Amino acid sequence: MDNNQPLDLPKADPTEKGIKSLRQRIKETKTTRWVRFGIVSVIFFLWVIWMGNPWLSLLWLLLLDIYITAYIPWTWWKKTKGPTRTVMGWVDAIIYALVLVYFIFAFIGQNYKIPSSSLEKSLLVGDYLWVNKTLYGPRVPQTPLHFPLAQHTLPIVNTKSYLDNPQLDYHRLPGIRKIQRGDIVVFNYPQGDTVALKIQNPDYYQITHDLRRNGIENPREYMERNKAMFGDIVWRPVDRRENYVKRAIGLPGDRLKISGDTIYIDGKAIADPDNVQYNYIIPVSGRIPDEKWLEIGVRADDHGSNPASAEITGFQFYDVPLTKEMKAKVETWPEVTGPLRKESATRLFDLYGMFPLGADYGWTRPDMGEFWIPERGGTIHLTLSNLPIYERAIRVYEGNDLQVRDGKIYINDKQTDYYTFKLDYYWMMGDNRDRSADSRYWGFVPEDHIVGSPMFVIASFDEERGWFDGKIRWNRILRDANPDDKW
Repeated sequence: MDNNQPLDLPKADPTEKGIKSLRQRIKETKTTRWVRFGIVSVIFFLWVIWMGNPWLSLLWLLLLDIYITAYIPWTWWKKTKGPTRTVMGWVDAIIYALVLVYFIFAFIGQNYKIPSSSLEKSLLVGDYLWVNKTLYGPRVPQTPLHFPLAQHTLPIVNTKSYLDNPQLDYHRLPGIRKIQRGDIVVFNYPQGDTVALKIQNPDYYQITHDLRRNGIENPREYMERNKAMFGDIVWRPVDRRENYVKRAIGLPGDRLKISGDTIYIDGKAIADPDNVQYNYIIPVSGRIPDEKWLEIGVRADDHGSNPASAEITGFQFYDVPLTKEMKAKVETWPEVTGPLRKESATRLFDLYGMFPLGADYGWTRPDMGEFWIPERGGTIHLTLSNLPIYERAIRVYEGNDLQVRDGKIYINDKQTDYYTFKLDYYWMMGDNRDRSADSRYWGFVPEDHIVGSPMFVIASFDEERGWFDGKIRWNRILRDANPDDKW
């Protein structure tokens, strides 16, 4: 036998080798890791069932590798020493935290701060709320690639916190119930699709309307030439628009009318929320001390430092939002020289500029309608008269090409007098009625803009007080954030 001849040994079966490797990895997995993997798997498959998409179950193989098989070297850094191990340990913890936060914020709920007084006194400026997304059913993220702790802009670096693509179609998971009249609802601002970054109030559409009224034929071009004033003009997807919080007043299919500040649904007046506020003209003999306003809960921004000039009315006055209880207290003050009148009844201020913007219906803040709120599957008879009310919903929210040619309405190049809506819509209003930018100014809120409903107050800080002077509102912590949902 030639000792120099190579031996003809049998080759190892790669499949058998892989099976042995898998058995070895499984055998070496600690019991505690199996327990964690089991818990995560149960949660994962419940999520897949909730999503209603069986293809997502394939992602379980990734979890299997992360926890058990480890074919991908997820924890390679644990075998290193020095700064690399320390840095990667922090990176690993941060990534896990961000993934967890992403899923909680997307499907369970998230925190939200009240920035304005539109819902005073139900919710106060400085309230931090926990918003429940499961109540109406969470939306599957339409912009899935986003940083979970920023709505649309990363702080400090001041850049977008999301990628425009991919954009997913609107889909809402099953919830506990539908929106009820009187619910306080968080939603994405419907007219926040186009934004002039340096000006948020008024919004882009109000700005363009005002520019046209001032004789500027191409407002968009004018704004782009004057970036020092308006900033860049950007488009934002639905779920990356500003979050607003208002009260649901009109529901899909309702006929709504406002007359003398009273809201009528299907011809019947509905009661105001307990803490509703209206602005009152308060005639006074002189300045009212700030302490008196603070004592009854009027913010400094709402009363001003001095009464308004007497040249307007012939007397000095304050224009202040008050509840019924607050109004009764103010009427007893010695500085008050006459009866209090609603701001809307005095006609001292411009009450126009209401929805639909640019239409000449003669509607004002205390007097609007009557009109129908669109509902999914509901059909409207369109006319040139009522088209301004529904035009944005048909064109923008539901993505149709709508044109008027020779006095006729064309939708997707077909002449028609009817349209059937694909979404439900809502009419949202603030409780601080004369200081709330709400549906009276920008119209309907589509269902795909609904975020959730606030459950409770996490914390509350009075921005007008010091840390040792009542800044923390202890009595509001864990308080019900939907106190009037008994409607």
